Amino acid sequence: MQNLFLNFCNRLISWIDYYTNHLNKNTMKQLLPFIIVIIFFIILAVLIVAQFNYRLKKRILEAGPLDETSLKFFSQLSGLSSESLKWGIILFFAGIGLVVMEFIPYSAENSPLPYGVETIFIALGCIVYYLIIQRKK
Repeated sequence: MQNLFLNFCNRLISWIDYYTNHLNKNTMKQLLPFIIVIIFFIILAVLIVAQFNYRLKKRILEAGPLDETSLKFFSQLSGLSSESLKWGIILFFAGIGLVVMEFIPYSAENSPLPYGVETIFIALGCIVYYLIIQRKK
């Protein structure tokens, strides 16, 4: 688990270094704190959910034999494919939003435009995910 976390941190630092050198310096100065806070809370949420799922599965297994309802609920806990799809789509659209901001002229010091553009693209990612899940059902 520690190696995975250290590998993630190293990749995050290299990603930040790459984009700091290749993107507009003012854009990165505005967006970097926002991105770091989001990444921190995503990592924290994933760790908390994994811990609670583990504890819940352990309690269910210790409770004794499982009936059909319990087995159905138990299988839903381990199904993370839709979660991965959700975060993949949202992060993909967030990346597209960052790319689009490079082509939009704006005043980097006083403009709320970067936050609006990024929010719109993240919302589009959420809508695309919702439509995919609705089509599956």
